[in-house]
Amino acid sequence: MNPDTWLKDIEKIESGTVIIYNENVKMPVEREDCLVFGLPMTKLARGINPKMAKMIANMYYVGVIQHLIGIEQSALERAVNRQFKGKSSAVEVNLRAIEEGRAMAAEGIDWESPHVVEAREKDENAFLVDGNEAVALGSIYGGINMLSWYPITPSSSVAEGIIQWLPELRDTSDGEATCAVVQAEDELAAAGMVLGAGWAGGRGMTCTSGPGISLMSEFIGLAYFAEVPGVIWDVNRVGPSTGLPTRTQQGDLNLLREASHGDTEHIVLIPGTVEECFEYGWRAFEYAERYQTLVFGFSDLDLGMNNWVCTDFEYPSEEINRGKVLRTAEQISAIENYGRYRDVDGDGVPYRTLPGSGLDPILYRGTGHDEDGIYSEEPEVYRKLMMRLKRKIDNSRADLPAPVMREEKEQDVGIIYMGSMENTIQEIDDMIEQAGLKVSQCRIRAMPIHPDVEGFIERHERVIVLEINRDGQLYGVLRKELPNNLVSRISSVAYSDGMPPRARIYADIILETLGEVKP
Repeated sequence: MNPDTWLKDIEKIESGTVIIYNENVKMPVEREDCLVFGLPMTKLARGINPKMAKMIANMYYVGVIQHLIGIEQSALERAVNRQFKGKSSAVEVNLRAIEEGRAMAAEGIDWESPHVVEAREKDENAFLVDGNEAVALGSIYGGINMLSWYPITPSSSVAEGIIQWLPELRDTSDGEATCAVVQAEDELAAAGMVLGAGWAGGRGMTCTSGPGISLMSEFIGLAYFAEVPGVIWDVNRVGPSTGLPTRTQQGDLNLLREASHGDTEHIVLIPGTVEECFEYGWRAFEYAERYQTLVFGFSDLDLGMNNWVCTDFEYPSEEINRGKVLRTAEQISAIENYGRYRDVDGDGVPYRTLPGSGLDPILYRGTGHDEDGIYSEEPEVYRKLMMRLKRKIDNSRADLPAPVMREEKEQDVGIIYMGSMENTIQEIDDMIEQAGLKVSQCRIRAMPIHPDVEGFIERHERVIVLEINRDGQLYGVLRKELPNNLVSRISSVAYSDGMPPRARIYADIILETLGEVKP
């Protein structure tokens, strides 16, 4: 325990908690509602090795915990040997401290823990990976040609993962790199490089967090209006401003969905597992080029920087699809009255040409323009352009990842959530069902919202929109998009304190909210 935060830590602990502490710290532990067990750990450690006493003292905690939850001795011995790489003297003193701690706990604690640790068979196909590295690997398999980045917690390891894996996965047989990596002077420059890559026909990407998105805003608007494909991953930390850089939140949803000034709406992919981090790492490029727009990946610190168990990734099964790209004069001639921004197929997505193809025009414009890309301030031209851009993004709804649904036949209550809440939702579900309610789940995986979400709400009279932020941003999006007759069915439960979601907190708020909602 940290002496500087000792009293606060003791005060925050829930009733019934087991408190193990070092008596030599000489700080009070006044909690009669908890099981309190202290040992003079530092003094005991000096009896083993005076010079290493401060380090060895921590192993007495391990011994006490071994007694409480029944950790096998062989497992501890393997762990200690692995930690100290078989150095016999270090292994011996640490195992001795563990054994002394275990023996003292067995003698001094008259309480049997309801929890035990048991060995289980290892799944040889399972491995640990964090969300950021999964995004990095997915991006490589998605054909990334250019990575621009500026370091910021908690997204830096996305770029570092790409850099680490490129030599193994993306070098040619001659050792030539097939992806450029540029550490930019700032976030705005990194976003500009993504646009440059997209304009040139490459697959460009950058990664950042909320403060970086704010700085990239100008180029994000240019990508939307000029219709330049690119990918930006936002690994959300707590805002606003510098905020809490090492804590987690889902507070950037609105920022990504409508980034930049004026009327904009962006495609946002929202993974909830490391498997989806990998999958969306490569799918983001497919959507960006299919819809000729900027696509955001929306993760958070909890999912991005923590290790999670994974058994497999979904790899691209088809050749890379570059979208509507004209590569020959014959292809252009086949389109009557070709224009860079003309909606030939009625789906809102125009055809483009690429630099180096020898085809004209190579044109992208960030000012008002007509279907041929010629500057225009005519009201009807601007209106038609903006409605086409809206239609283009709207048409992506059913094409984007569908929500993950787990529905109960009773359909008492529905919970809509997103992202890393996936790792806590089942525990929340169990707590609510203990109150006698059957809970259905709907995890949104992309913006704009998939049509299936509306059907989920129609099937449930009471629906909770659960998210890790203060203002209920996902709830606000649903209120904007749902028909009026369904808006009254949804209620917001939004809570954020910087920590990963704790099931009890959210379950209690949900039950309180349901008590206020008339069925």
